[in-house]
Amino acid sequence: MHKAVFVTGATNGTGRACAERFAREGYDVFITSREAERAEAAAKEIAEQYGVFTMGFGLIPGDEEAVIEAFRRIDASDRFVETVILNAANLGFGTDPAKGLDFFTTPVDEFRAVFETNLIWNYMIVRQAALRMREQHKGAIVFISSNTAYRAIPNRAAYSASKGGMNAMSRAFAIDLGPYGIRSNVVLPGTIKTERWVRMGNKQIVNGKLTPIGDISDFEDIANAAWYLGSDQSKNVTGTEITVDGGMTSQLYPQLLNTLARRYQEEEI
Repeated sequence: MHKAVFVTGATNGTGRACAERFAREGYDVFITSREAERAEAAAKEIAEQYGVFTMGFGLIPGDEEAVIEAFRRIDASDRFVETVILNAANLGFGTDPAKGLDFFTTPVDEFRAVFETNLIWNYMIVRQAALRMREQHKGAIVFISSNTAYRAIPNRAAYSASKGGMNAMSRAFAIDLGPYGIRSNVVLPGTIKTERWVRMGNKQIVNGKLTPIGDISDFEDIANAAWYLGSDQSKNVTGTEITVDGGMTSQLYPQLLNTLARRYQEEEI
């Protein structure tokens, strides 16, 4: 039975980088998207590039039967999902990322939908994977969370809260599943150089000017952290978190504020 990785939301961006990182190491790859055609196309590209077995699944958050069927198909392929990477997420900003979800007017159902995807759907996926991992007494669960679980941003309460819940759920899984040889850990990205971030140009809110290291993350930075936590390189690591945000959350405030404060004082004088 050949080892494999299962990555949600892996047709592009961070998820795709994670899938390719494991493919380079010889893992067979199963990826998901809300659109089956996109998942199947991305899986085919990864197979052709890295010479591994792949499959793509169209999964809608909340559809437990679809998750169960996906793992049945994986079983039939004689592959063992040794690592699960939970990357897909409801970003909790509604239709406009610049505005987010207004506290006073956002429908409760829209708030609830963020938790349905980021917590409940991930729970469904982890359970199906863990049932197989338990039989092998080996497995790794990697959540792609966010540093906003600890540092809130405006009008993203649902997202921040759901990511905080994800971190807590991972620690609980580490305790509950540890006796079966299953580890659970979290990667906490900060701002990533997504297509949307690039398109913002000079309207970018967070960039390297605000981080101690002078840069924000590429997709590969997150994938490398996921590889560490999802492989035997971290075989005695569970219930923990790795922050990949250029040092953003380690500081009380960005040093750029000192520069701006001095400039303001000079103008006042």
